[in-house]
Amino acid sequence: MENTDLIHSENNIINPILEGPITRQILLFFFPIVFGTFFQQLYNTVDTIIVGRFLGTNALASVGGSAAQIITLVIGFFTGLSAGSGVIIAQAFGACDKRRFHEGIHTAYAYALIGSILFGAVGFFLTPAILSCMHTPAELMADSVIYLRIYFAGIVCVFIYNIGSGILRALGDSKRPLYALIICCFVNILLDILLVVVFPLGVAGAALATMLSQAVSAVLVTVFLMHSSVDTRLNLKKIRCHGNSLRAQLYVGIPDGLQSVMYAFANLVIQAAVNGFGSQTVAAWAAEAKIEAFFWMVSGAYCVAATTFVGQNFGAGKYDRIVKSTRICLLLHQATSIVISLIFFVFARQLMSVFSSDPEVIRIGMFVLRTVTPFYALFSFVEILSSALRGMGDVIIPMLLTLFGVCVLRIVWTLFVLPVHPQMLTLSANYPITWITTSFLFIVYYLWRKKHGLFPEK
Repeated sequence: MENTDLIHSENNIINPILEGPITRQILLFFFPIVFGTFFQQLYNTVDTIIVGRFLGTNALASVGGSAAQIITLVIGFFTGLSAGSGVIIAQAFGACDKRRFHEGIHTAYAYALIGSILFGAVGFFLTPAILSCMHTPAELMADSVIYLRIYFAGIVCVFIYNIGSGILRALGDSKRPLYALIICCFVNILLDILLVVVFPLGVAGAALATMLSQAVSAVLVTVFLMHSSVDTRLNLKKIRCHGNSLRAQLYVGIPDGLQSVMYAFANLVIQAAVNGFGSQTVAAWAAEAKIEAFFWMVSGAYCVAATTFVGQNFGAGKYDRIVKSTRICLLLHQATSIVISLIFFVFARQLMSVFSSDPEVIRIGMFVLRTVTPFYALFSFVEILSSALRGMGDVIIPMLLTLFGVCVLRIVWTLFVLPVHPQMLTLSANYPITWITTSFLFIVYYLWRKKHGLFPEK
């Protein structure tokens, strides 16, 4: 839906998210997102493969272990904030509110710039202390510090891409973020080969390749918004924080950002426990996470679709389409989860062999993958129901459910159950147990909301 006129109802332009067949429009919106995240994951995976194959197991553990968990925490928080911007912008677009829309996009860019500077500076200087708190093995510390500091130095590019692509998707345009990611992917692969293989810069070369390619994607989405239609155009001179819009975006975004941080913080605790099993387990855990990331990219695409469809229809007051969109996204997510679970389970050895030739790393990674993947479909309830509720601005209770079901239970399991049974099965079972619990909580809450009035005050 490129160059869509904001005042679509006044110009007799049909917005397919508000008017079209729901399943068809969800899939048309979903596929560019999932292809885009595929390319994003592809260049992350290429990083891992090149580091693992050319720099060795310790370098792989440095890039994919504690450093990756810290990056996930920081990016997860800002991604949550940008999701809040997307909700407000989608609602304004659905309601044909031009003033609220323009305040929304310029405010989002303003706090993306401010936030990236703050996060980048704090992260750069605190990197050694954070890695030490996570009990990062001594042999991994130097490379982990280098990788993280380069990442934090260029984190503004990551933030700008996230906020720009989030705005485009809030409008129903999932194609142009895809174009940016395709270009970014090929730039990253070429730079990986150049800076790691041709010019042996080690882990620093992999980090520089990632940051430079992210800069390309950030520039592209910004240019796309600057050259959109008049009603949806970004004007760099007008970038500033508007009080009402900032409060609205933060009201939705902060709980969602905290929810992302909860996931990441719990995973940091788990990563600290993984570090205690040795470098081979750390490398296996990192490689397995890269494989699982292909599932999470599909899941994330369905979540964006659910939030966008619910947000725009909530803004337009079309509540029947909210319920239908949520149900369809849930069914599609579950069907896809089952297929991906089967593929990961059956081809676990082949997938792990892509990342490492170490037999022990492969064995450990296979075990973790086959323990976790059968439970993907159950987590669909958490992903889709929380996304639909977010699209309506309902974020506080979902955040609390996630706090208990994911963060608290994972940390309790890791700190109290794992020491009693220090085995890979105990470590891996953490995820299915918390997924099942959190899914149950979200199902109960969503059904309660439907029975007692699903839609909050606009």
